[in-house]
Amino acid sequence: MRYELDLFGVLVPTLLLWSVVAYVLGRFASKLIARIGLYRWIWHPALFDFALFICLVTGLVLGSTELFS
Repeated sequence: MRYELDLFGVLVPTLLLWSVVAYVLGRFASKLIARIGLYRWIWHPALFDFALFICLVTGLVLGSTELFS
């Protein structure tokens, strides 16, 4: 995994980019979970959303390490 990307002369940490992608994916997943009605079975929805975000970031970083190394 590259630790920094050069975007038009600005060095951006790749973890920041993966975090933004994970946030967008997490929001879509959260909307889908709410639409299906699964939040009524989840004890603490905010904690669940945070755990989902962490799992998505971890999966994206590990996946990018495997793909781009």
